[in-house]
Amino acid sequence: MKSLFSFGLLVLTYNCSNDDSAYAPTTQPLDIPEIFSENIIDPIIPSDNPQTVEGIALGKKLFFDNILSANGTKSCASCHSPQNAFADNSPTSVGIDGIAGTRNSMPLFNLAWNYNERFNWDGKALSLETQAIEPVENPIELHSDWDNVVERLQLHPEYPELFDLAFNTNVITKELTTKAIAQFERTLISANSKFDDYIQNEAVLTNQELNGLDIFLREDKGDCFHCHGNPNNPLWTDNDFHNNGLDSQFTDLGLGHVTGDPSDNGKFRSPSLRNLVYTAPYMHDGRFATLDEVINHYSEGLQDSPTIDPLMKKVNEGGVQLSDQEKADLKAFLLTLSDPSFITNPAFQN
Repeated sequence: MKSLFSFGLLVLTYNCSNDDSAYAPTTQPLDIPEIFSENIIDPIIPSDNPQTVEGIALGKKLFFDNILSANGTKSCASCHSPQNAFADNSPTSVGIDGIAGTRNSMPLFNLAWNYNERFNWDGKALSLETQAIEPVENPIELHSDWDNVVERLQLHPEYPELFDLAFNTNVITKELTTKAIAQFERTLISANSKFDDYIQNEAVLTNQELNGLDIFLREDKGDCFHCHGNPNNPLWTDNDFHNNGLDSQFTDLGLGHVTGDPSDNGKFRSPSLRNLVYTAPYMHDGRFATLDEVINHYSEGLQDSPTIDPLMKKVNEGGVQLSDQEKADLKAFLLTLSDPSFITNPAFQN
């Protein structure tokens, strides 16, 4: 009787160990840089989409796979390239039908610290998970249909098993697909620039770079820090929305198109100043090919409009009126914010 009971217990234990309900993907917390943990609060990780080894691997595969596009010619990475800090070197990206959009591809890094949780230039997406939905079905981008995408993934020889490993189900859905992509995108962390080393006493800035930092922080000079932070904010953006004086009239309403509030017209999200070496051209429509053009805009190119940000205090003078030397110094400082290791990190390559 005792041996029969032992055999039954062994069978029960075996069955439980092989029950799908007992499986859980492997937890993989973000590798948070020390400079972040010292200066900013914890990253935002949704409780229903924790970071896992299997989820990140699946998200990476999906990010680089042309299967998300209608004709199998483009992927997320087509417009968010690792060598461009996950941006695009074209003013506005071209979709699968050869049609260019109206927006520049935003670089993708440090997204887990976007505390207002509005994504895209206009803040339309309210989470990183939902941000990945529209590009797939947008007729100017991947021009696909989520039902078709899910069907292609379900019939794929590898993806059902990869979804099973990541989410404990081989029934693929749009929601699980974008959750996986979001997990991968949260791993895209950039925090290894010359300026990061300087803050940690591991590098020395030149006099010109230090002068540029001073211009950046002074309200009577560059006055850049209100929207783009300071050495205590390693994100180098407030992730908020501003009308920075690009136009006196708007063909693109930006945040105003999303909220329907006329006071938001012409407002766009402040991008991070990290990795400027790799993310040209600049602004929401890629109108500035060089960093010099960006500095010239704030120096003497501001355009007034009803929704101009109050932080553009010298709009009536055209800008902050920097000298040629001050412009050169400011540029030298801004270039210290680029992170060469980010664009070569093997974990972020296809």
